[in-house]
Parts: sequence; structure tokens; C-alpha cells
Amino acid sequence: MREVVLDTETTGLDPASGHRIVEIGCVELFNHMPTGRAFHRYVNPEREVAPEAVEVHGLTEEFLAGHPPFAAVADELLAFIGGDRLIIHNAEFDLAFVNAELARLGRPALGSDCEDTLLLARKRFPGAQANLDALCRRFAIDLSARSKHSAKLDSELLAAVYLELIGGRQPGLDLAVATLGNGALDRIDRPARPPRPHAPTVEELAAHAVFLQKIKTPLWLAA
Repeated sequence: MREVVLDTETTGLDPASGHRIVEIGCVELFNHMPTGRAFHRYVNPEREVAPEAVEVHGLTEEFLAGHPPFAAVADELLAFIGGDRLIIHNAEFDLAFVNAELARLGRPALGSDCEDTLLLARKRFPGAQANLDALCRRFAIDLSARSKHSAKLDSELLAAVYLELIGGRQPGLDLAVATLGNGALDRIDRPARPPRPHAPTVEELAAHAVFLQKIKTPLWLAA
């Protein structure tokens, strides 16, 4: 089973007001294990970035001006997602922005199934803080690199949080994904071996006959 953990950073809070995506980060999971494959792009929003948003993610208009617009990365993003299940924290927010960007290009909205880890966390820990920082602290996931929000880092952290929310990894039971280039499992060729003999030996048959003679009124002879 393939899943894609997705996160975005934006110019503001409402795509209906014209706010745009400035960063997209995705991490691939296969059978609930990170494969090492990821998708990350900074995006030129082609508009100003709200000061409040810069305070959150630190991505300025000057920095973003040197990166491609969403139209230039849309095909890569859709190819990476590939219709597989999405894992998103506060999915309503990120999906609204991605679908608004796609709508600008005349593309259909994402049709992938989606697991919202915010709802999952609230169900598992009712009444507790359920933001990404709080969940990382709960599961002892290292937050030292997170001075500001980052779609790349946050998707990586969310992948780790998600695995904990669904029960955590069990040592010795993990499926190893060895081929990181395409997420496929390595094929292991084993030499063919002749079947082991199962027929009893003459000595075993003789010993069995002696044993049967000791049984009085065996059940298989009962009427």
C-alpha cells in the first residue's frame, strides 16, 4: 500500500481570497514505511506574501521570486501523488489550497482518499493538543530542526507522527523497502532445493508396528 504525506506553506490563510501556495513537501510511504522518495518544491506565488505568513515560514517574496510558479510544478506533483492515499494534518486547509491551484489551471481537484491526522489525533487523544509540535513532543520525535514551519520538514515529521498514531513500528516486523528509487521491494533469487524425504524408513515402520501391538481395543477398530 502506497501513501503520500503532504504539507504546504502559503501566502495566507484563505485560497478563496487569492492566497497561494509557496512551498509543497511530500514523503512517500510504502506499507507504512518511508521509502526515501520525496517531492519538494518552492513555488513563486506571483503575489505578495502576508507578513504574518512570513513570520510562520520565513519565505519572503524576494526568495520565492527565483522559483517556478505552481503551473510549472503541477505535473510533477500530480505524478508523485499518482492517485494514492494522502496523509495530511488539517487536510481541509492543504487540500483547499492545492485544489484552488489546480482549478486555476483548469485541472480537476485531487480525487485521492485522504487521512486527516488532526482528526486521528483528536480521536486518539481527546482534549489534548493536536498540533504537529505537540504530537512530536508526545512521541519523542526530534523537533530541534523546526525553528519555522517548512513543508519539507513538516511532511517528514508528519510521516513519523502518522506511524505513531496508527500504532508505531514493531521491531522485527517491519517490511524493508530496499529500492528507494521507485519504492519497489528488491526481488531475492533463491536456489531451488530438492524436497525433503517424508516417507518413513523401514526401522520407523517396524517400531510403529510394535507400538500398535501394545494398544488394546484401538479406536480405529471399534465398530
